[in-house]
Amino acid sequence: MICEVDDFRALKAALERMCAALERDAVPENAVFDCKLVASELLSNALRYGGGHAAFAAEKQGGEVVIRVRCANNFRPPDRVECSAVDAECGRGLFLVDALSASRTYSEEDGICVIVRIF
Repeated sequence: MICEVDDFRALKAALERMCAALERDAVPENAVFDCKLVASELLSNALRYGGGHAAFAAEKQGGEVVIRVRCANNFRPPDRVECSAVDAECGRGLFLVDALSASRTYSEEDGICVIVRIF
């Protein structure tokens, strides 16, 4: 199921639908939380920096959840990130994504693809 979001209210509703679908697929509760955080950070960045429109999908594949995010332009997040300073007001999102994910890749065709391992 592909969800499209144009604002943060739509983002919240789409994340709730994603969580319900993952729970139906028997994804453990802690992994659903991680997926929600990862998707939220990626989609927030896509809305802010990627043209104000994003689409995403999340699906269970074996023991993993794959989250794909596409945005309105070719916004490409940096390959490597570091956590921002303690007093910074932003700059932790991709750091959190990478900490919770097995991998994060990018292609112009597929957008940002994050694989979250479920333990």
